[in-house]
Amino acid sequence: QVQLVESGGGSVQAGGSLRLSCAALGFSYSTYSMGWFRQAPGKEREGVAALVSDGTTTYADSVKGRFAISHDNNKNTLFLQMNSLKADDTAMYYCAAAGGIIYSSYARLSHSTYAYWGQGTQVTVSS
Repeated sequence: QVQLVESGGGSVQAGGSLRLSCAALGFSYSTYSMGWFRQAPGKEREGVAALVSDGTTTYADSVKGRFAISHDNNKNTLFLQMNSLKADDTAMYYCAAAGGIIYSSYARLSHSTYAYWGQGTQVTVSS
């Protein structure tokens, strides 16, 4: 059974950093593609970053240069390093998993691509 557990959210001032973690249970990152998504109150869920099983990364324009997605295969954990945080980054952040390689960069950041989701971790950035 696939299970994703996020952690690392919290409150930070604008310009600060946070690192989110997503522990995977029941599958290996080497055979799945992974994504980080976020959803702010009243807004649609949006893709933030994706890491395909072949190592390819994709980022939303709004976070390029500030966020970095990575994984530790030994710990079977996905990370999202978030730097230079802005108030607009405030949202619930979710990690998600999909089997195999996602070839389309659009699909990598589309929530409908992913079958498995964590429960989310809240990130609040104060200006």
